[in-house]
Amino acid sequence: MIRIVIADDQAMVRAGFAALLDAHPDLEIIGQAQDGEECVRMVADCEPDIVLMDVRMPTMDGIEATRTIVANARSASAAGPRIIMLTTFDIDDYVFDAIRAGASGFLLKDAPPNELAEAVRVVASGDGLLAPSVTKRVIEHFAATPAASEASTPSTLPDLTDREREILVLVARGESNSEIAARLVIAVQTVKTHVSRILYKLDARDRAQAVIAAYESGLIVPGTQG
Repeated sequence: MIRIVIADDQAMVRAGFAALLDAHPDLEIIGQAQDGEECVRMVADCEPDIVLMDVRMPTMDGIEATRTIVANARSASAAGPRIIMLTTFDIDDYVFDAIRAGASGFLLKDAPPNELAEAVRVVASGDGLLAPSVTKRVIEHFAATPAASEASTPSTLPDLTDREREILVLVARGESNSEIAARLVIAVQTVKTHVSRILYKLDARDRAQAVIAAYESGLIVPGTQG
């Protein structure tokens, strides 16, 4: 069972998402917050697996709430929940800040219901970066901006082996573990092991931050195939 908290300042939006996700037997809504401050408190009390976080909310917005939740988890030496940002725009500067803050991915609010549920499962499992077509555009836009991410610096990438670099390139293209395994003719479990080592070496919280590290280090140039 994947435990979920929804944070959005619009009650009807929260109720809609809750109804859609509660219809799936493997998903459970354990809390709904109307702003970032309430979400931070709820996460501390309920310890969800996933937070669906609206970007723009009063009192404390989704970016600051994400930053606080990630910082609280680190101070407690805990993994903390994975955070999916919700936005109404294809390209939204707030989303780039959210990824820097530690969000694991994002989703447009008008995404189809089945895409919402699958996004939750994908991010919860860590199997792959949430990757509708808009995600790749956001990653490339983020990587091309002058502001630096705290996820990694170019000096960390030489620690990767040749195979790990190869797999990081494929991860950055948005390929799943199974797709990478098929491309490289290796076992899925072997890919998972390599990805885990990549995250450890890059000090990346999840695949989203590893992707940003790949772009910012120059391993992949935005708009190219790597």
